[in-house]
Amino acid sequence: MSSIRSPDSDDWEEGEPEESRSTPYLILLTIAIGGLQICWSVELAYGSPYLLGLGISKSLLAFVWIAGPLSGTLVQPYVGVKSDRSRLKWGKRRPFMVGGAIATIMSLFCLAWAMEIIATILGIFGVDQEGQAVRTVSIVFAVVIIYVLDFAINVIQAAVRAFIVDNAPAHQQNDANAWASRISGVGNILGYLSGYVDLPEILPWLGNTQFKVLCVIACIALGVTVTISCLSIRERDPRLDGEPAERKEGIIAFFRDLYFAIRRLPPQIMRVCQTQFLAWIGWFPFLFYTTTFIAEIYAEPFFEANPDLTSAEIDEIWNRGTRLASFSLLIFAITTFCSSVFLPLLIQPTFRAPGPPPKTPMTPGAAATPSSFHGGDGYFSRPLNSKRKSTFLRRIKTIPSPRIPHLTLRRLYIASHLLFALATWLTLLVRSTRAATALVAFIGIPWAVTNWAPYALIAAEISKREAIRQHRIRPSRDDRDAQLLAEGEDPSQGADQAGVVLGIHNVAIAAPQVIATLVSSLIFRILQKPRGQPGDDSVGWVLRFGGLAAVGAAVLARRIKEERGGRGGERGGEEGGEEGEVCRSGEPEEAVALCLLFHVQCGAGPVSVAVDGCEV
Repeated sequence: MSSIRSPDSDDWEEGEPEESRSTPYLILLTIAIGGLQICWSVELAYGSPYLLGLGISKSLLAFVWIAGPLSGTLVQPYVGVKSDRSRLKWGKRRPFMVGGAIATIMSLFCLAWAMEIIATILGIFGVDQEGQAVRTVSIVFAVVIIYVLDFAINVIQAAVRAFIVDNAPAHQQNDANAWASRISGVGNILGYLSGYVDLPEILPWLGNTQFKVLCVIACIALGVTVTISCLSIRERDPRLDGEPAERKEGIIAFFRDLYFAIRRLPPQIMRVCQTQFLAWIGWFPFLFYTTTFIAEIYAEPFFEANPDLTSAEIDEIWNRGTRLASFSLLIFAITTFCSSVFLPLLIQPTFRAPGPPPKTPMTPGAAATPSSFHGGDGYFSRPLNSKRKSTFLRRIKTIPSPRIPHLTLRRLYIASHLLFALATWLTLLVRSTRAATALVAFIGIPWAVTNWAPYALIAAEISKREAIRQHRIRPSRDDRDAQLLAEGEDPSQGADQAGVVLGIHNVAIAAPQVIATLVSSLIFRILQKPRGQPGDDSVGWVLRFGGLAAVGAAVLARRIKEERGGRGGERGGEEGGEEGEVCRSGEPEEAVALCLLFHVQCGAGPVSVAVDGCEV
C-alpha cells in the first residue's frame, strides 16, 4: 500500500505513471457503444411509429416511453454498485455487458415479432388471429417488452461506460469518451441508413417489415461489438482488490446507500449531474418525437387537401413520412459524427499526458558519464539526429494547433445547451420537410457534445482522484477535497468509484425524463387533434418546452469548474485559468512566468523552445 504523504511533499509523482494507450486500443475499448447505439436508434426512431401502428394513442405512448427513464433511474445505479463490488475473475464489468447484451437481443426479437407471437399463442386456444383480441394483447405484450428492453439496454450502458473509465488512463479520458462519441455516431448513421433503405426488398429472409429487419441487424451489431470489446480488452482482476466492505442487502438498503452516495458526490461531479438533470428534460422529447414531428410536417398538406382519408390511406401517408424522417435522422447522425470527430480537436485539453521529469545533474540515476556527454539520455546528452531530421521535426512543430484559444470543454458544453434551445424554438418557422431536415441536422452538433462532454468531465474527475490516491499527480492547493484524498482520507467514502458515479449520473439523466414524459402527455392531451386531421402542432410545442429546459441547463453548466491542462491536473478558480497559462511543467505559476518571458502562449500555436519540460 502506498504511504500517505502531504500534498506539499517533494516526493510526489513517485507512483508508476499511467501508460498512454494507442488509438486502436481506445477503439476496441469503446466499440461496444456502437452496437448499443444501433439498438437505441432502432428503438428511438422506429419504436414510436411501430407502437402507433399497433393502435396506441399519442397520450398513452408518452407513458409507454417512461420505461426508459424508469429503468435508467433504477437499473444503472444498481448495476454500477453491483459491478463495483463484483469479484468475479472475468472482471467487474464484462459479466454485466454480456448478460445485458443477451437480454437485449431476446427483447428486440420479441418486440419485432410481437403480433406473430401473440397470434400463435392465442391461436392455440381458437382465438381469431385477425381479431381485435390479438391486437389488444399484442399491444400489452409490446409494452411489457419495451420495459424489458429498456432495462436490458441500461445494464449494458452502465457496464460499458464504467468499463471505459476503468481501462483508460486519466489523461486519455477525453480521448476515450471522444472515441465513444464517434463510434456512437457511426452506430447512429448505420441505424438510420438502414431505416431509410427498403430493407424487406433487399433482405427478405430477415423479415417482411422494415422494423423486423432493423431489429435483426441491431441484434447482430450488438452481439459482434460486445464480443470484440470483451475479448480484446483485459480487465484488472478484481479479486486483487480484496473483499468489498460488508453492506446490507435489499431494496431499501440499496436506495439508502444510493441516497448517501449522492450526498457524498465530489462537487465537480455533482455540478455535472445537476446540469444533466435539466438538459435531459429537453433532450427526451427531441429523441422520441423527432420522427413523428417530421412525419406530421410531411402529412400536413395531404390531410389539408383530403380531410376524409381512409385509415389505410392515412397509414400509407404516415409510412412515407416516417421513411422521410429516417433520412432526416440519417443526416442528423452524420452531423453528429462529424462534430464528434472535429470538435475534440478544437478544445483545449483537460489533462496532458504525464511525462518523465526533466533530467538534471542531480537526478538520481543520471550521473554524468562519458556517454551522457556524447549522446545517450543524460542531462548533457547531445542530439544524435541528423540535420535533415531536425529540420523536419522543426517544421512539424511550427504547424499551428487547430485548438481554439480559450475554448474549453466546459465552455463548449454551455454553448451546446444554448444552440439546442435556439433550434427547438426555430421549429415555429418550419413549414417544409427540407427545413425540418436542416434543423434536425443542426441539432446534431449539440447532441455530439452531449454524448461526449459530461462523460469526459466526470471520467476525468474520477481518474484524477484515483491518480491522487496512488500519488501519481499532486492535488491542487485550492481543492480541499483533493487535499484530503492525498492525506489518506476519503471524503466521498467510496462514492467516487466509476460504477457508482456513472449510475448516479444516469439517474440525473433518467429521472428528469419522467418530468418530460408527464409534461409531454399533458401537452398532447391539450393540443393533439384526431388522427388524420390537419393543424396538429402538439409535437412542436413539446420540443419547444424542451428548449426552455436547455436554457436552464446552460445556466447550471456555468457552475462547473474549469480544469487546467497541466500534468498534475491542478484546478483553477471557478471560471478556470486562462488556457494560455497552461503548460506541461506541472507548476502553473512557473508556466505563466515562462510564457510571459518568451511572449507566447503555452499549449497553443507554434512551438519554438522547450524549457524544463514546458513547451513555449
